[in-house]
Amino acid sequence: MDFPVFNCKNGDDVIRAVKEYNVSFIQFWFVDILGNLKSFQVTPSELESAFEEGMGFDGSSILGFTRIEESDMVAFPDATTFQICAWRPMERPVARMFCDVRNPDGTPYEGDPRYILRKLTEKAAQKGYTYYVGPELEFFLFASSQCPQPIDAGGYFDAPPLDLGNDVRRDIIFALQRMGIPVEYSHHEVAPSQHEIDLRYNEAMKMADVVMTYKVVVKEMARKHGVYATFMPKPIFGQNGSGMHVHQSLFRNGRNAFFDPNDPHHLSGECRSYIAGLLKHAREFCCVTNQWINSYKRLVPGYEAPVYLAWAQRNRSALIRVPMYKPGKEAATRIELRSPDPACNPYLAFAVMLAAGLEGIEKSYELPKAVEANIFHMGEEDLTKHGIGSLPGSLYEAAMELKGSALMQEVLGEHTHANLVGNKLIEWDDYRTHVSEFELRRYLPVL
Repeated sequence: MDFPVFNCKNGDDVIRAVKEYNVSFIQFWFVDILGNLKSFQVTPSELESAFEEGMGFDGSSILGFTRIEESDMVAFPDATTFQICAWRPMERPVARMFCDVRNPDGTPYEGDPRYILRKLTEKAAQKGYTYYVGPELEFFLFASSQCPQPIDAGGYFDAPPLDLGNDVRRDIIFALQRMGIPVEYSHHEVAPSQHEIDLRYNEAMKMADVVMTYKVVVKEMARKHGVYATFMPKPIFGQNGSGMHVHQSLFRNGRNAFFDPNDPHHLSGECRSYIAGLLKHAREFCCVTNQWINSYKRLVPGYEAPVYLAWAQRNRSALIRVPMYKPGKEAATRIELRSPDPACNPYLAFAVMLAAGLEGIEKSYELPKAVEANIFHMGEEDLTKHGIGSLPGSLYEAAMELKGSALMQEVLGEHTHANLVGNKLIEWDDYRTHVSEFELRRYLPVL
């Protein structure tokens, strides 16, 4: 049987597809506030009522959702996201749909990450904008989940036999394509056993769904090859960590709102203010785009992970890079935020980035001059001279920045904002009070 790619518009389309391809189960997908995928399965006989009434579940068991005394939640499947799971057998196949989470009265649930992103994209739409993103998700392939043992010693753009993950990447790409997810290219990354597969840009909500699907496909296909895939930001000391550089742009009436043929950098005033918004609010949203203790082992100078609040065209040590304009490629004008990592919640990450950019446009933020010098080589005096600040140096610092941000509280909503800050402060406290192997090896023999 050929693997079908669906373009369902409504529940009736899904029900017909389920019958035609003899689908055995349909997985209902949604995420908690940290971006952990949650799922339950329904049989085809339940689909009609699921589209009409949703499927109830206990929200008190989902991180950041609701309290035990108000635990009822309802998952409504999004018919447009229906696809057969490419990692499962095609005999009696399994499909999946993403869900919108609602309250029992049918109103959107304020803690649903999809709802939070939808609010921001609708705000952009009211201003005439469509928000496009193109993330680059890096990952490692290890021998197992118990130890970060690389399966090769390859480096940037290395080919087989140094690149021993080539077959894994190939099968991942085939699986993504079977699910209707276009891939631009793939390659071995800088660190041993590190890889990247770049996805074709798309509207933010569709891309957030794609990112979640991508993560599942990568892990499932790696497992089929007997290896373990991880999106942990910094699994190996002394090696580059894994980032999720996010290319982004705004379109209006089918034209790129970031392009201006008369600007020296070919950037419109809107684009300049958008970049300024990201720079101004980057410290406030860093806890969303880099949400783990381990994220801040990657966000240190060097290792191709920018921490300095600056922008440039060629300079990859800056937080934001503007790819060079190519004549005739106005639609490709975009900016690249280089700090996020692939272990974030993509719905919240795209939402806070868009919010910061729109804030810059709404309030006409002034963009500082580009910094083309290598910022990693600058001392404190040079950084001060150029007015270059930096991202938070720890999860605690990032959580406190998030806690004090009025903009982030507005974007995330009071419920999610409070739950996310609280969760991160608990994580920091667990880390702060833990006695590590580093401490035992360094101090126990001498103190």
